[in-house]
Amino acid sequence: MSSHHADALREVALLFLRLGTTAFGGPVAHIAMMEDEVVRRRGWVSREEFLDLLGATNLIPGPNSTELAIHLGHRRAGWTGLVVAGIAFVLPATLIVWALAWAYVEFGQRPAAVGLLLGVKPVILAIIAQALWGLGRTALKNGTLALVAALSALASVLGVNELVVLFAAGAGLALTRISAGGGDRGGLAAALPLPALALLGAATPTAFSLPALFLSFVKIGSVLFGSGYVLLAFLRAEFVVRLGWLSESQLLDAVALGQVTPGPLSTTATFVGFVTGGHAGAVVATLGMFLPAFFFVAISGPLVPRLRRSPLAGAFLDGVNAASLALMAVVTAQLARDAVFDLPTAVVAALSALLLLRYRVNSTWLVLAGAAFGLLYSSQAGSGSASSG
Repeated sequence: MSSHHADALREVALLFLRLGTTAFGGPVAHIAMMEDEVVRRRGWVSREEFLDLLGATNLIPGPNSTELAIHLGHRRAGWTGLVVAGIAFVLPATLIVWALAWAYVEFGQRPAAVGLLLGVKPVILAIIAQALWGLGRTALKNGTLALVAALSALASVLGVNELVVLFAAGAGLALTRISAGGGDRGGLAAALPLPALALLGAATPTAFSLPALFLSFVKIGSVLFGSGYVLLAFLRAEFVVRLGWLSESQLLDAVALGQVTPGPLSTTATFVGFVTGGHAGAVVATLGMFLPAFFFVAISGPLVPRLRRSPLAGAFLDGVNAASLALMAVVTAQLARDAVFDLPTAVVAALSALLLLRYRVNSTWLVLAGAAFGLLYSSQAGSGSASSG
């Protein structure tokens, strides 16, 4: 390895370790921080190249900000940089979530921990609703896409497999474009295999095992289009409904801990893995979640220009994104039953939504305020029941 390549690799590792440790606020914030570091400060790529890479991450499944880090590492330090950037960006959040998952399993049933999470859950619900609102305004650009989203939501409520919903929405819009005489079939052929890969492993056993856990997360990581919050729909369908390895409450706790830690929300996989399979489960789930991102970034380079020029591929991805939002809306409504169960928690959820949507308050501060409220509320409830007893 030349000294220049070694220096570039060291630079990639240090930058993405720092970003992975300090990047709070979700994918949009992560992308803004990366743009500041690699375009303005370091000049690794031009703004146009950066936007091209960002567009490329929207054409493949997986966590967008992680995939952008992987792309940038490849641009700076080749194939070794691709691997190092991805690992460096994901590792800090993984270790933090792993430690929190251990604390959750050890102390999660203690009154203080229960109270803290009680106040955080309504805030998380409001954060997801805010993301849903913002993404919906962008993704549902016309009546056709709104109809696709409505039909996808109905299918999800009726129990249709979420992978089938996504694939049907994308293929349906692409076929509509073909019947209207637009685009070429070659571009569609390049786009279709991405979610179709995951359909091969759609059936999973109900008895817990590490291989089954790994395959479940490989499947999810291979079809995760749209916002990181769409991950909720997949986690609920897979681990709450299909396998029964998690409760609704545990799923919300997982997302709450993922929200208050830096780095990609997809490190929620580490929490799910630890809760279901201990330390080995945390490793297996994290690998399963993120390995597809490395694979898709590595193979998508030659396909991206063709996909971006194809009206059919664009129609397919528009359909997938509309269906992703529908799945996200359905699971948000389902999780609301666990997060909002009385007047105080309803007030917290509504106030959080108002502060997020109207005043753009940083979500991290709201999560901390929700935790404080939960501790106070549970202590008051506890003292009230003690005095009455």
